[in-house]
Amino acid sequence: MKVIGYVSDERDLALAGVAVEVGDGTSTWVTTSTASGAVRLDVPPGSYRVTLARDGYGAKHVTVELGARPHRFRLLSDRIYGYVWPKWTRAGGTGEFRIHSPEPYRLSLRRCGAEAEPERIIGWFDEHAPRSTVQVTPDGDYTRDGVHFNERGYVDPNHKQHVTAPERGGLYYFHVEGESGVRFSFPWVVAPRTPRARIAVLASTNTWNAYNNFGGRSNYVNAAGLPAEPALVPRLELPRYQESSFSEHQFADDVYPPLSFDRPEPLNQIGADEQPLDPIRGRQPCHLASAEWRLLSWLERNGYGHDLYADAHLHDGTLDLDDYRVLVLNTHPEYWSAEMYDRVWSWVHERGGKLAYLGGNGVDCEVEFVGDALRFRTEAVEDGPDEGRMARSHRPTSALLGVVFTSAGAMTAAPYRVVDEKHWAFAGTGLVAGDVFGTATLHERCSGGASGHETDKTGAHTPDGAVVLARGTNVDDGGAELVHLTTASGGEVFAAGSITWSTSVPVDAAAAAITRNVLDRFLA
Repeated sequence: MKVIGYVSDERDLALAGVAVEVGDGTSTWVTTSTASGAVRLDVPPGSYRVTLARDGYGAKHVTVELGARPHRFRLLSDRIYGYVWPKWTRAGGTGEFRIHSPEPYRLSLRRCGAEAEPERIIGWFDEHAPRSTVQVTPDGDYTRDGVHFNERGYVDPNHKQHVTAPERGGLYYFHVEGESGVRFSFPWVVAPRTPRARIAVLASTNTWNAYNNFGGRSNYVNAAGLPAEPALVPRLELPRYQESSFSEHQFADDVYPPLSFDRPEPLNQIGADEQPLDPIRGRQPCHLASAEWRLLSWLERNGYGHDLYADAHLHDGTLDLDDYRVLVLNTHPEYWSAEMYDRVWSWVHERGGKLAYLGGNGVDCEVEFVGDALRFRTEAVEDGPDEGRMARSHRPTSALLGVVFTSAGAMTAAPYRVVDEKHWAFAGTGLVAGDVFGTATLHERCSGGASGHETDKTGAHTPDGAVVLARGTNVDDGGAELVHLTTASGGEVFAAGSITWSTSVPVDAAAAAITRNVLDRFLA
């Protein structure tokens, strides 16, 4: 029999045993998906109403054209998922919470500040009809255009679910708890109505989207598009695991479809009981919002008032850098638009702005905002003449930050060793040349020190006069270079060059003292 389609879940894993009914208004055909997720039926080409159901997944009806090529049917599992739309706003703005839940659930909102602040209960949610809080995803590759939760059904305005953003800006998390105790959480970046502090901090929302594989695709898995068939054994089928990690980025930029922000972010959760001095559990939380919270918390506890913005706020001008003395880049700001780069360049080099880059692998790859999605200019440059992807498509990373990511040292971590003990960044630390510092970290994925996970070094376009203050002691000369530079306009850049720096600052005395010295000088 002919394969008319494949059935997969929200991770694009093949689903076997799905009951399938295919009807054309006159006849009905019945079958079950096979181990590979294949739906096999001998039906003539044409338009059909297809019904799919399997225990543990939401059922669906779709009208599709069958015959030209196998259709990619998608089902959504009976897990809890959710996100707020839009994912960033200003104080007083409105967000719609979009929740998928097979059971009644409790929803609350909590600010991730100096501590995990008291929760604000939004309410309990259920409906009169069974399973009416279950969402239905589109078929095909919805990573491109989004899942559009709440856009099907719930036509009565009274069914819409909105919340007003708090007046105090910052990183907020919604926490969903089903009556069974199952939990899910998701972020909301709330910028101020008007500037309230002298420091602006950028949340790396573009990076969060790049790593979000909800729907079966991210910038790291199936980056060039979903395959014709869903995966059954990913480690034996996906290019990332059969060739190399760079296989995902071997094609020209225009090959890569966009990745929509309109999706839940299962990899970017913060635990309901998580505190900012807790070690970070999990592979992805160590470089996403959970890690960013560690630095945000430290800033608040140490009196460094700040306003938080999303990457998109810098891109579209909502964040006016001239309203601030200091811009802080946190943890892993890898993906920037050309507009973001140019705005920060002009501010630092022409108007005396102070840039504290307290992360690693930053400004490495150009993105384009396309509606509610990002398109990644992600073609690898491992063997090319450019220092990195940003240099290939726009301008060199090291010209802006003083450093640029290289793969040496990736997935290792170690302390730094002091190079220039007389630099003001080491004032009051007692450190001298040859001393090591940055031994403690909250980062459990790469737990060896403040120079780690992914690291940056000076590059071909590092400005003249940039000073290397310290180097990470990572193997294979893979340590981050701690760099300070000044510009003709009086601007300054301090670059930590390490993803693990932000998670060391709260628990490592030397890393904290250096960060204080930088912020105090930049604010003076």
